Amino acid sequence: MNNKITIGSRGSKLSLAYANKVKDLISNIDLAAGKKITIETIKTSGDLFQNKKISEIGGKNLFCKEIEDKLIKREIDIAVHSLKDMDSIETKGLIIQAYIERNDPRESFVSKKFEKLSKLDNGKIGSSSRRRELQLKLFNKNIKVENIRGNVDTRIKKVEAGEFDGAILALAGLKMLNLEKYVKETFSIKDFIPTAGQGVIAVQCREDDQYTKKILKKINHNETEICALAERSFLKTLGGDCDTAVGCSAILKKDSIELNAQLFSDDGQKVFNVMKLGKSNQSQLLGKLAGEEILKKSGNSFTKKR
Repeated sequence: MNNKITIGSRGSKLSLAYANKVKDLISNIDLAAGKKITIETIKTSGDLFQNKKISEIGGKNLFCKEIEDKLIKREIDIAVHSLKDMDSIETKGLIIQAYIERNDPRESFVSKKFEKLSKLDNGKIGSSSRRRELQLKLFNKNIKVENIRGNVDTRIKKVEAGEFDGAILALAGLKMLNLEKYVKETFSIKDFIPTAGQGVIAVQCREDDQYTKKILKKINHNETEICALAERSFLKTLGGDCDTAVGCSAILKKDSIELNAQLFSDDGQKVFNVMKLGKSNQSQLLGKLAGEEILKKSGNSFTKKR
C-alpha cells in the first residue's frame, strides 16, 4: 500500500491555509498513522486569468477543474476546495467526502476611507461577483461596482492603495488569514445573503477510493454537511450558471434548517426572496423545494440555464 497521502490545492495563501487545516485533521486520524501527508499546489484557470471576470473565462469550477483532473488521474489522493467555487453538479467519479466545520459565512465591507457602507455615496467598490454587485445596488443604487480580481490579500492591497473605496469580501477568508483588522462592517446573512457554500472547506476524493473515504468521513462535520447539502440542492434545482446572481444560506437550529435565498432576474432589475424551514434529515429536499419556489416567483424573469 502507498505510504503517502497527497493533497491537491490551489497555491494562494487562503487555499494553502485550508489545505493545511485538512492535513492537520487527517494527521490525527488513526487510519492515517505512519502516512506521509504532503500538499501539492496546482494552478487553475481561475488563477491564470486574474484580469478578467470569472464569467468571461468559463465561470463555475474554474478554481477546481485542474485539481479535479489530477484527482481523476490518481496523481493526488485528496482535493481541497472552497465549496463556493464548486459546481453544484458533482464531477463524475469524484465525491465530496468531508465538509469541514463552517467558518463565518457572512459578507464584510473592507475600506480605508469609510467606516460603513452607508457612508459611501458615488464611491467605487471592488467586486468580481454579479450577485454582490446587485446586492450592493439594493443598499445604494449610486455605488459604482468595478471588477476586482486576485487573492484576498491582493484585493485588500488594492483598497489600501486607493484603487477602490472599498470591497466586499467573505469574512471566512479574512478570519482564516488573520486579516479581520481590515473589516469595517459585517453584514447579517439576511441583509446580505452570501453565496451557497461560503465559509465551507470541501474535501473531495475518488468515489472508488474506499481507504481515503474512510479517513475523510472521520473529519466530516455533520452539521456543516447538512447545511451544505441544502444549499447545493437549491443551486442544482435553480439550474443557473456563472452569471446567475444568487445567494443562499442554510442555518441549522436543533433539528430544523432555515434556508434563506435570493435570486435576481436575468436583467438584474428584479429580486426574489424565499425563506424555507425544514427538518435537518431532509436538507436536500428543503433545498429543492426552496429552488422550485423561487423559480415560480421569478416566472419569466429568470431563465434556467441547464
